Amino acid sequence: MKILNKDKSKSDFYFLLSKQSDKVMEGMKKFKLYMETSEDEIGQEVIKCEKEADELRRVLIDELNKTFITPFEREDIFNLSRTLDDMLDYASSTYEEMCIFKLKPTEDLRDMFELIYKAAEYIDSAIKYLKNNPAISSEQALNAKKAENKIETKYREFLDKLFMEDDIKYILKMREIFRHLSNLADKIDSTSDTICNIVVKIM
Repeated sequence: MKILNKDKSKSDFYFLLSKQSDKVMEGMKKFKLYMETSEDEIGQEVIKCEKEADELRRVLIDELNKTFITPFEREDIFNLSRTLDDMLDYASSTYEEMCIFKLKPTEDLRDMFELIYKAAEYIDSAIKYLKNNPAISSEQALNAKKAENKIETKYREFLDKLFMEDDIKYILKMREIFRHLSNLADKIDSTSDTICNIVVKIM
């Protein structure tokens, strides 16, 4: 998989983070489509995207280890890449657990992930603006945090609704899936915090 255009972007960490975010969003879009269709072939594409995103992160870390001068703190570059990676990891592991538990997407799961997808879009936008317009980047990151708050509210509502079911095994299995999505939302919140911290330092 060709990742870098050496003439254009070697050690350009804004570029590398943007490419990683592109792949995260590709995986999120695939998972959103899986939630809408329940097609396992599409779910497998989420896993494929997650592995490709891991490779993009590996390249970024390799460049970080070789580069002395970075556009902002090395630790922030590392942490932003890590939390981006965590976002897609949770989407992929959610699909895998649904397969293990033999669960199919429900309307409530679709609704919750719709909110997560929107929050992820804000993160992607924040990363795209980080280099040339950090003020907008911060604004988009804060939008992601607001969306995450709505997700957590929905999470509690959906759990309350879930516990009205009679099938205990189904309740326990589905609770784990909702918990995975809640953890994914937490990673979006962490990514937002990292972006906001970066903006404070570079402005």
